[in-house]
Amino acid sequence: MHAIEILERLVAFPSVAGQANGPIVEWIRAYIEGCNVKVTILAGPEGDRANLFATIGPADVAGYILSGHMDVVPANEPAWSSDPFTLRIEKNRLYGRGTSDMKGFLAAALAALPALAAKPLIRPIHLAFSYDEEAGCRGVPHMIARLPELCASPQAAIIGEPSKMRAIRAHKGKAAARVKIHGRSGHSSRPDQGLNAIHAMADVLAEAVASAERLSRGPFDMAFEPPYSSLQTGTIKGGQAVNIIPDLCIAEFEARGISGVSPTELLAALKTTAEGLRAKGFEVNWELMSAYPALSLSADAPLARLLGELTGKEPLAAVSYGTEAGLYQEAGIDAIICGPGDIARAHRPDEFILTDELVACQAMIEALGDRLCA
Repeated sequence: MHAIEILERLVAFPSVAGQANGPIVEWIRAYIEGCNVKVTILAGPEGDRANLFATIGPADVAGYILSGHMDVVPANEPAWSSDPFTLRIEKNRLYGRGTSDMKGFLAAALAALPALAAKPLIRPIHLAFSYDEEAGCRGVPHMIARLPELCASPQAAIIGEPSKMRAIRAHKGKAAARVKIHGRSGHSSRPDQGLNAIHAMADVLAEAVASAERLSRGPFDMAFEPPYSSLQTGTIKGGQAVNIIPDLCIAEFEARGISGVSPTELLAALKTTAEGLRAKGFEVNWELMSAYPALSLSADAPLARLLGELTGKEPLAAVSYGTEAGLYQEAGIDAIICGPGDIARAHRPDEFILTDELVACQAMIEALGDRLCA
């Protein structure tokens, strides 16, 4: 099948993060097995979601992982010009949710599969397709944990996030947490008889603002934009009516750390502040929603040189968004980002990918296969 035809099939699956993904997993499984390649479905602990892993070539020697995620962000924006889950083709633009992020990479890899399967590979190429990346890289850790039973320790991983087919050596790490504060409701005329959860959350919000200000003063890594770690309050909910003392307030916080900085540690002051509210009679719940480490690959790493040769472009030093690459590196597998599409087109109405980008990605993957032949 042509990459565009495969992309059309993949976009038609509304595989939104956090939801069951059986249909898209089953379609990809059938396609890969149709190329006489073995597939392993790795069910996640949620029970309704799964990762997918396949190996082309010998599994008992070190090879390369092509890593991508099957999930997408929701497509509820009213500004879409057409059905986001129906591929729309206009000249060299292919519109649809997930075209750039990142079903375009999956389509290119699957389109390259018949050619790869026909090559006399002496080192393997693995397809590692995960779930719930958009919810904080929740699926891939379960797959990485099972790699020892699936193949020899991989030499490297190429994460096909949209990069306009220019490799990227580093990205920030990220952690996200949810804070729930339970107080005591009552009539607003008697604040002395209640515990205002929103007022209590104000202490945590103040610490978030202060932490963000401190981080903006360094340490710095000029490869990133901005060149420092960051922290923000993303959502806040609470209260029922203006004349009711709010007994519940929920806020979500996010931290992004430059290389060498733990994003989870960046949230530590918020956690301490929140948990300190228990002394005032509030019930506090702190939930770490997701976390993944930063990626940092040196400019002279063999993987960086290889991607420079395969793409004909010097790898970019760093980006500020995050990917699954840091998790592979944390597991001892060198990782780099390189894929079709543009992150600037992702997570917005009328997301699209260029046909030339699909062609270039498929060519890169097939060229990698040529490098691994006898």
